[in-house]
Amino acid sequence: MLVTVRSFAKINLGLCIGPVRPDGYHELRTVYQTIGLHDILHVQVTRGTGIEIRCEDPRVPKDQANTCYRIVERAMAALKARGRVIIEIEKRLPVQGGLGGASGNAVASFLALERAVQKQLPGPEKLRLAAEVGSDLPLFLIGGTVLGVGHGEEVYPLPDLPPVSCVVAMPDVGVSTPKAFAEWDARLEAVELRSTWTAEGGRPYMSSAKLTGTNGSDRMVELGRVLSAWLSAQSNDKSGKGLSGVPAGGRGRAESPLLDLVRTGIENDFEQVVFPQYPELREVKSVLVRAGAFYASLSGSGSAVYGLFRNREAAEKAAGELRRSGIEARVTKTLTRRQYRKRIFD
Repeated sequence: MLVTVRSFAKINLGLCIGPVRPDGYHELRTVYQTIGLHDILHVQVTRGTGIEIRCEDPRVPKDQANTCYRIVERAMAALKARGRVIIEIEKRLPVQGGLGGASGNAVASFLALERAVQKQLPGPEKLRLAAEVGSDLPLFLIGGTVLGVGHGEEVYPLPDLPPVSCVVAMPDVGVSTPKAFAEWDARLEAVELRSTWTAEGGRPYMSSAKLTGTNGSDRMVELGRVLSAWLSAQSNDKSGKGLSGVPAGGRGRAESPLLDLVRTGIENDFEQVVFPQYPELREVKSVLVRAGAFYASLSGSGSAVYGLFRNREAAEKAAGELRRSGIEARVTKTLTRRQYRKRIFD
């Protein structure tokens, strides 16, 4: 039986990097949002044994290094299924783009496998299995607007933000997430050391970087407060007004909750270390803002940069400007949870 599925991408609405945990991972806080850009996967189970990955993109691993391979291997055992699993990936999303392409592929192959063998695991078991394979995988089992905590693998569905036009710019560079984390740690350690020198009477140090010596746990708590206040305002708002006190009807249904979230000041910490290494990505963000994006950000550790726009026309105009400068850019929309789940198999 051949099963075809869409493997959707995600963007990060803010990403706060906290301290390193005992398990070696960084504590994270982020809001994931699924979007309409996607890869296509074809999954079938035939006679025999083993797992075969097929993909024309040479950057996609075909062995156990592929997240699809690892999750299918676990899923076959958990489902007590037999056969040779063949996974064909039509790659449309960038590799190392910060859009969760590999993680989305893994979850899509998992869901397709269940349909192919006509067996399903309980929801909690799926989430546990997905988290074993990678931090970004569980969000793709939920879709829509999702809070990610822990090292990103602990996920909670949030009230869906209404669909909004989105431009995703995909510069031809690849950003290594482990290297980005290492650079964050190195710069934070340097800032803390310099702060210590100053406190001990050494030469004052002024840095243009936004990194500070603030304890990472304090930063996690602060972002938690911001998100809690935003959620409380959305759930308790009986007057049609958001956090800003401006009538939601005056800004448009799709803008109100998202603009309120943006006004909380959420940012992606990775920008502080990725932009100095890849200044072209900072320029892409600037282009999106100048073109009218009401929010623009690096997604994950990059290299994809996205902008959210009030309408499709403005988004198309911004994408055209990026393309004229040689940057691949696509126009899409954010997906609600219901849209995401419906379109996986459509």
